[in-house]
Parts: sequence; structure tokens; C-alpha cells
Amino acid sequence: MASRHEMNMCEGSIIRKMIIFALPLMITNVLQVVFNATDVAVLGILVGDDAVAAVGSNAALINLITCIFIGLSIGANVLVARLMGEKNIERSRKAVGTAIFIGLAGGILVAIVGVLFARTFLEWTACDPEVIDMAEKYLVIYLLGAPVVLLYNFASAVLRAVGDTTRPMIYLIIGGVANVGLNVFFITVFGMDVDGVAIATVMSQLIASVLAFIALMKSDGYGKLELKHIRIYKEEFIYILKIGIPSGIQSGMFSLANVVIQSSINSLGKAVMSANTIAVQIESFTYQSIHAMSLAAISFSSQNYGAGNMERVKKVMWQSNLLAVVVGLAVGGIMALFRYPLCDIMSNDEYIIGVAAERVLIAGATYFLCGIMDTMGGILRGLGKSTVAMFISLFGSCIFRVVWTLTVFKIYPTYLGLISVFPISWLFTSLIYVAVLLPLIKKLEADLQKRKAEPLLSH
Repeated sequence: MASRHEMNMCEGSIIRKMIIFALPLMITNVLQVVFNATDVAVLGILVGDDAVAAVGSNAALINLITCIFIGLSIGANVLVARLMGEKNIERSRKAVGTAIFIGLAGGILVAIVGVLFARTFLEWTACDPEVIDMAEKYLVIYLLGAPVVLLYNFASAVLRAVGDTTRPMIYLIIGGVANVGLNVFFITVFGMDVDGVAIATVMSQLIASVLAFIALMKSDGYGKLELKHIRIYKEEFIYILKIGIPSGIQSGMFSLANVVIQSSINSLGKAVMSANTIAVQIESFTYQSIHAMSLAAISFSSQNYGAGNMERVKKVMWQSNLLAVVVGLAVGGIMALFRYPLCDIMSNDEYIIGVAAERVLIAGATYFLCGIMDTMGGILRGLGKSTVAMFISLFGSCIFRVVWTLTVFKIYPTYLGLISVFPISWLFTSLIYVAVLLPLIKKLEADLQKRKAEPLLSH
């Protein structure tokens, strides 16, 4: 039986429920960007552009190191949502326990590996020698907090699977407000620089993680966490790996491609590194807004597939894409329109502001394509076809971006020549998704008609 915080996505208006589901996610994601941008702004104002460059040079690395386990959290999301659609509460609670165990164990592994090889990773990305010491200091502290970072990711994934996106938003707001205050406190009172920002980030994640953990413990529905279930259940674990590993590899390939791009950005000098850091922070407002539609697509398609309603899955696909385009154009347009004032908040250097504004304009005008790409991938993962989504993204975006960097950028070694790869890869990958997903849905619909009563997992 679903609790009062859980949403039945198999009945009622799809678009209305999707908006109710996605709006807190959009607010959550945008607030996360605000808090991250505050980190950069505080460093830029109180410390200097070198500190901004040091933190920015870590972004792609952090994504690469943690992506496998964040991908596994998507596997947990799909499994719990599917079991809720099947009304299998016993297995759903085992899946929740398995997910939390993976998050904690994975966080410990990331912390160990990351701390041991932090400097090596930064050297691989050709991090500027003038900022590498600060970059290493930030990276080590951040990765030591990986267990609480991944715990929040897995707990939030479970809550999303059952339709609860409001409480994770509240927890993030609480942690984020603490993060802002701690940033200023550690820098102004203790004279810290990037280490103070890293400690503040980890402490804010700890607050959000503890609150999300308590929410799961107190639940009485499909998302309930019981201490006795925090262990590995073989069938649930295998299914999470089946969905999560391809998702993680996909994220990893994106991050790896972005590390290659970041290395090229680093080769253009500290000013461009700082400008790119600022632009990415602003650009993230658009991405995180449309990413909410991708997360909604995963949960809605998975619940309805679990319930055997493929007709509703098709409606989820079209309506989630429509919302992604509308949100992408609206938020992207605002970011592009106000690009100079926004960039000016995080730097006083006119050259840095100009370069950053260039990227914000391009991204703002085209990010709706990324929304279509991500939403189509979300539908595929929700249908259990995570490996297919992985290969499409691997070919359409990752390999394409690396080839672009090694060819086009060599011919036109400019910042504009480098970042143009993003909208082109979004369009290319979206077209591949459409070509694959439409016939796949027809096939799954035919298969479900033959075995409607078959459960997700064998007993």
C-alpha cells in the first residue's frame, strides 16, 4: 500500500502528475546549481580567480569518479518504481535496503580510490601547475565525503521512484543554506580557501543525507527502509546492476569525454578555465531544469511498464519530451538574455566575462535538444533497456565529442570551435534515440500482451 508521500503514476492525468512530480525536482536541481554557483562566487570574491579555476578543473573529474555509483542509483529508481507498478511491496523494501547498502559501500570505495589518486587524476587532465595544489586539496576533501554524497543520491532515487520529490527538495534547501553559511564562515573566520568550500559542501550533503535516510525509515509504503534489509539481496542487486551499470558507464563516458574537453580548455589558459567554470555554473540552471523531465520519464515509464500499460508509456514519452522542450527554451532563453549580468556576478575580469557569456548564449539557445536526448534516454532506462541507452549515448555523444576534439579543435583551436560540439552532439544523439525507441515500444507492447501476468522477478 502506498504511503501519503507516494504517487500512483499509473492513473490520472499524466502531464498534471508529471508537473507535480517534476516541479520540486526542477527547484531542487536549480537550487543545487545556485548553491554550487555560490561556492564559485564566494571564492571569486573572497579568494580570487585561481581558486575558481582550481574548483572548476575538478568538476569533470568528480563526475567521472562518482558516475558509476550515481548510475546505480538510477537502477534502484527503476527497480523500485517497477515493483510499485507491480504492487510488490515485499520486494520493493528489499530493493530499498539493497540500494542504500550499495550507496554506502560505493561511497567508501570512491573515497579510498579518489584520495589515493587525486593528484594523478589532476595531472592527467593537464591541470594548470599554478592551481593544481589547490585543486588537489579540494578534490581530496570532497571525495572523503563520497559516502554521504552517494547516500543522498540513492535515498533520493528511492524517493523519486515512489513519486516523492518534495521532501528531497526540502532537505536540499536545508543543506544548501547551511552550505552557503559555512562557505563564508570557513573562509572569513578560519582563512581557508578551496578547502573551506569543500568541507562546507560535504557537511551540507551530510545534513541532506541524514534527513533523507530518516524519511525512508519512517515511510510505511513501497519506499520504506528497514535496518534488517540494508544488505545485498541477490535478485534485487542483479537487477540494479543490470540497469545501473550501463547508466553509470554512460555517465562515465560522458564525463570521460568532458575530461578530454576540459583538458583542451585547460590548454587555452587560466582565463578560459575560469570563464568556462562560470559558464558551466550558469548553463547548469538550464540543464538541471530539463533534467527533471528525464528523471520524471524514468519513474513514470517504469511504473507503467511494471503495471503492463504500454499505451500510457507512449503518452509519457511524448508528454515528457514536450515539457522538456518548453522548459529548455524558457530557462535557456532567460539564461541567454541575462548572460552578461550573470557572468558579472562571478568575475570582475571583462575578458573572462566575455568568454563565459559566449558559451552561455550558445547553450541557452540549444539546450532543449539536450532535454530531448536525456528524456528519450530516461524512457529507455525506465523500460529496462539501459544497455541500449548506453550504446546510443556512447556513440552519439561521447565518441563524437572526443573525435571532434581531436579533429575539428585541432584545426580551429578556439573556445568557440570546442564548445560547438555540444549542441551538435545533442541533435545527433536525439535522432538516434527516436529511431530506436519508437519500434522498441511497439515490440515491448506486443511482448506484454503475451505475458501480462508475468512478474518482474522470479520468486
